[in-house]
Amino acid sequence: MIQRSTLRAQIADALRDEVLAGRLPAGRGFTVKEIAEQYGVSATPVREALVDLSAQGLLDVEQHRGFRVHVFTPADYRAMVQARALVAEGVFRGPGGPDRPAPGDGRLVSVRRRAEAAERAARTGDLDVLIGYDLRFWRELGELMGNPYITEFLDRLRVQCWVFAVPHLRERPGLRELLWTGYRELAEAVGRGDDTAAGRLVAACDERCLALVEKLE
Repeated sequence: MIQRSTLRAQIADALRDEVLAGRLPAGRGFTVKEIAEQYGVSATPVREALVDLSAQGLLDVEQHRGFRVHVFTPADYRAMVQARALVAEGVFRGPGGPDRPAPGDGRLVSVRRRAEAAERAARTGDLDVLIGYDLRFWRELGELMGNPYITEFLDRLRVQCWVFAVPHLRERPGLRELLWTGYRELAEAVGRGDDTAAGRLVAACDERCLALVEKLE
């Protein structure tokens, strides 16, 4: 039997994927009952999952009415990218830099695999594949830095940025030319402990993100 806490996480993950894919678009409202019927489960784990997603900034709670997918504005997106950039600058340029994985660390192998898959998807503009690998790549890369609080913060911001960007990237395929493709180069820079190169590559990624919102405006 699936434990309720596990079911809660599974529902939260499934709904987050729906939001990221645009199948639950920004501004879409729904009730606990609607989602419970959709997944064939009781209301309690659904309500808990929706509260979790609200805490992540993906949903808004509407008093006595249910929930609504949060609408991120271009200003929100720009602020999130800038926040990411400030944290990354601290990681790669702060006193002593991050803790580095040993050259034989098995986690580097996984990061490189994610990097290769994400880069292929970015070059072909395959959003459905890219989003999943992009999030895993950055999450695993963050774990190599050894600070779970930074990893969690950046993962949340990256999810929110994708929620804003995906509808625009689907509606205007030409914008996909702005997708960043430096995953493998960044993985190698982190693997060899080259903070300067890693910082430069992360900054280039953020510049691409800001270029996207400038195109929209």
